[in-house]
Amino acid sequence: MREIMACHCTQCRKQTGHFYAATNAADEHLTVNDNGSLKWYAASDIAKRGFCSTCGSALFWKPNGGNYTSILAGSLDGEHDLKLDRHIFCEDKGSYYEIKDGLPTFPQGD
Repeated sequence: MREIMACHCTQCRKQTGHFYAATNAADEHLTVNDNGSLKWYAASDIAKRGFCSTCGSALFWKPNGGNYTSILAGSLDGEHDLKLDRHIFCEDKGSYYEIKDGLPTFPQGD
């Protein structure tokens, strides 16, 4: 999995109430144990979002036709050594917070 990035786009903020913090994995390396509660929502013309239909938790973001899936960092079980390494879509960030961690920031995607 790649390091964690924070997405501050309006759509991510609207879905989660703040920003997305996500890693990603190539689909060939991703196994999802689904008991039927995983649902997908076509969030835009370019991607869909996966969520648990039982508890409502946001879990995934997947580009249409992409070969990887973004995984929300807070949904990972157990300990891992992934670290936040950048912020994207910063020009869309909420006005109620500042980004002051010194990590690279990008006005749009990276």
